Amino acid sequence: MNTPLLRNLVIFMFLVTISVKAQPSGSGLKMSYVVSMANPASKTYQVVLKCDGLSEKTTDFKIPAWMPGYYQILKYADFIHHFKVTDSQGGDIKWEKANHNTWRVSNGALSSLVITYDVEAKRSFVATNYLDEERGFIAPTGMFLHIAGKIKQPVTIAIEPYKGWNRVATGLEPVKGKPFTYTATDFDVLYDSPLLVGALDELPSFTVRNVPHYFIGYKLGTFEREAFIGDLKKVVEAAVDVIGEIPFSDYTFIGTGPGAGGIEHLNSTAVSFSGGPALNTPQGRKGVLSFLGHEYFHHYNAKRIRPVELGPFDYDNGSRTRMLWVAEGVTSYYDDMILRWAGLVSGDDILKTFQNGIRSYETSPGRLFQSVTQASYDTWSDGPFGRKNDEVNKTVSYYEKGPVLALMLDFKIRHETRNKKSLDDVMRTLYFDFYKKKNRGYTEAEFRAVCEAAAGVSLEEFFNYVYTVQEPDYKKYFAYAGLEIDTEEKTEKEAWLGIKAKVQNDSLLITNVDWESPAWQEGVRRQQVLLSINGEKADLKTLEELGQKLKPGDLVKIGVVQNGKTVIIPMLLSQKTSKSFEIKRKSNPAELEKTMLKSWLKE
Repeated sequence: MNTPLLRNLVIFMFLVTISVKAQPSGSGLKMSYVVSMANPASKTYQVVLKCDGLSEKTTDFKIPAWMPGYYQILKYADFIHHFKVTDSQGGDIKWEKANHNTWRVSNGALSSLVITYDVEAKRSFVATNYLDEERGFIAPTGMFLHIAGKIKQPVTIAIEPYKGWNRVATGLEPVKGKPFTYTATDFDVLYDSPLLVGALDELPSFTVRNVPHYFIGYKLGTFEREAFIGDLKKVVEAAVDVIGEIPFSDYTFIGTGPGAGGIEHLNSTAVSFSGGPALNTPQGRKGVLSFLGHEYFHHYNAKRIRPVELGPFDYDNGSRTRMLWVAEGVTSYYDDMILRWAGLVSGDDILKTFQNGIRSYETSPGRLFQSVTQASYDTWSDGPFGRKNDEVNKTVSYYEKGPVLALMLDFKIRHETRNKKSLDDVMRTLYFDFYKKKNRGYTEAEFRAVCEAAAGVSLEEFFNYVYTVQEPDYKKYFAYAGLEIDTEEKTEKEAWLGIKAKVQNDSLLITNVDWESPAWQEGVRRQQVLLSINGEKADLKTLEELGQKLKPGDLVKIGVVQNGKTVIIPMLLSQKTSKSFEIKRKSNPAELEKTMLKSWLKE
């Protein structure tokens, strides 16, 4: 909580600048904020909002319910406390909560007012506000109120850092001559520009096509910084080469500290980053660089090349779209490929990456129940990786299927055009024709039309894989690039029970049961306690060695706790079938296949 003295001082500084008389409605609306953090240990920000030029007798102030780029409702309004409205002389103005994220202010003839409120900031995450004794992260969608219907309104914010904090990392435009003060052309820009405040660290900057790129963050760690930045520059260059231009004057990687997650923004990204010795090796850097490349490529695909539903945003309810498989999945395809194009991984590494991705998708039961477009639409309830905790996982992740579809689409376009065009041409058309010329996103029909125009043929078969649960013809599409993929089903030698478990509180807790395994068929489920195996007390070693010591058809009796009771369940072990999806180069590819593969991998 802020001290009363500091809070009163900040309010007074605002009030002395406000005229007692109502301003003419033609003077224009002006909004400015001051964000302070006088007591970081309280994990609470103090916000003062000054409004001039109000023209209505009643004004609705709103806070978004989510952050674009993170497709989940975050209920930011729940973290706003001590809301207060005053006039130019400090007198209270009546207000009331109109709904979950709206405060209705009865300002009458007054055209100027001041709103103060506190923002609780306890969750350290790239989509939420956070504050402690060492740094503060500001997620603008959860910090700054806007007036209903006034999103396209210029705004100024001033940050009052805690004592000893000397740096703010953000993509916002600084106001010259005013330290820690920033401006945004409208609330869409403000909401897309997080801020990190503290005694921050910085990696060496670099320039790509005359555009400076910065990496500023909290406790970035000890590692070979020049080598890491050298590789990151290669990643950025490879990403930029896909589109051919950079749509901003500077870019900032904002490292928020240890954790998970990253969110793309117009000219910045907020990423969990803690550095460390692992970054000193090429292998250790690969995962981090892929992650950063993903977020960087998003400033093209998702922020500018975007489904039409993703802007203007529905800040109140979220913006549903069936095209996240493109915004997220195709971006995941490119974050893999730009590592190769940057020369940081080998062509065989890329083949292995897609082999693992296909296997992960194909071993999920959700592939039989949910299309990738439905997964995109249902992410608000299911999450970006699907409902992984369901007993029967009937969902898929657009992060898994999306990159595979992008690869197949790329191969199809290259094949039909004799390698004269590729998925890159689709992305460039969407960028230049829709974002730059039409200043809007694409519809589903327009996306398909652009893909078919690039390929020069109907893509009916491909889009069936997008909109249905039809199994992709991997062999056909991989063969276009002179590749073979093993889709043959093989029977494993070991006997199959289908139970995985872990030791917890001196018990063996079942953590997963393979779908349609012998254990699944007999009603064994996760979170049950495994007590015995064939009359002997169950332990992890016995469970793990069961498939090797017994054979298919053998009878096993396991004791588990179900609904508070111990039950003995007999079952017959069986054999599990699987596919390797191993990807290999053809020994004698056709000339076009050879050309395609070389061009795709840039070998």
